[in-house]
Amino acid sequence: MSEKRYPEEFKIKAVKQVTVSGHSVAEVAHRLGTTTHSLYAWIKRYGPDSEKHQQQSSEAAEIRRLQKELKRVTEERDLLKKGRGVLRKSPRVRYAFIREHLGQHTLCQLCELFDVHRSGYYAWLKTPKSSRQKEDERLTGLIKQFWLESGGVYGYRKIHRDLKDFGKMCGINRVHRLMRIVGLRAQVGYRRPRARANAQDVFTPNILDRQFNPERPNQAWVTDITYIKTHEGWLYLGTVLDLYSRRVIGWSMNSRITKELVLDALLMAIWRRKPGGKVIVHSDQGSQYTSYDWAEFLRMNGLVGSMSRRGNCHDNAVAESFFQLLKRERIKRKIYMTREEARIDVFNYIEMFYNTKRRHGSNNGLSPVEYERLYVKEANKCLTN
Repeated sequence: MSEKRYPEEFKIKAVKQVTVSGHSVAEVAHRLGTTTHSLYAWIKRYGPDSEKHQQQSSEAAEIRRLQKELKRVTEERDLLKKGRGVLRKSPRVRYAFIREHLGQHTLCQLCELFDVHRSGYYAWLKTPKSSRQKEDERLTGLIKQFWLESGGVYGYRKIHRDLKDFGKMCGINRVHRLMRIVGLRAQVGYRRPRARANAQDVFTPNILDRQFNPERPNQAWVTDITYIKTHEGWLYLGTVLDLYSRRVIGWSMNSRITKELVLDALLMAIWRRKPGGKVIVHSDQGSQYTSYDWAEFLRMNGLVGSMSRRGNCHDNAVAESFFQLLKRERIKRKIYMTREEARIDVFNYIEMFYNTKRRHGSNNGLSPVEYERLYVKEANKCLTN
């Protein structure tokens, strides 16, 4: 079995089944259909003691540091945009702004940005509020209510009219001042979505036509994308299934939903299966599958494209069914803190359980791998007879 059949991501996840999940080398190699010799080589190259792993760990730490720094700088920038009208005001106005945003940012950060001392802020808090200040607070609450009811689009003039209709009499300049202090502004215009230049969609007819039960492997494949929620953000999973056995023969995971996601999944399927004849590859009409790169990749590898009719999810029901199984049996039972944690668990489900062990109703109760082995066994019998 040639090592080039397996992309790097596959090898790394296989190694983690041994080093992280605690499975034996023999068990992992057997379930993945590779040799123990290859798996030991992967462990040497990608395991925790490898130079590459140590380099990746230091790089990951640097990335986390930069992400933290970027988050801090972005928060400060957004805060300064909100409070740019406050910077030149008196300390009392700045203190009021700080108190308004204290739940979203730390006191040290706010005091540093608006050039005031914490001791001055605490002293201001202890100072009894004047009747004017108390009235400003009540008025600010009403202003926020009317601004939110408008969907965040009203400016101070329309808010002033709302207050007048409500029976609250005050000057328009006062409304303007209070809205500026708490960072409320009118929405002016909107950005119209732009079409991408030179983007040409490539559509193919529904050749598969819901023929979900082919007579042999590598006759028809289906592909689709789903998303997995983590505390770091979304993780997108692209898969390719062989309709004969419902086996996942290709997959790819990424933090962004791009055409590379689906191309990598299909590339893995080609590496693992090496189809000799015509194979139908069925997908929906998502932008990743209607791209020129997808159509060209199919053509160059001798694959025949097929697409669901627009808005008809039943045309790709087998791929949808697999994602439902994955989410019901694994993803919805877990809470993933990081994308990497989700990647390892999805790999474990697909390669260590679903393909090799999970009994499938359409396979007469056999797992996808067992069902394909039975086909090969029966085919060999026919050749010898």
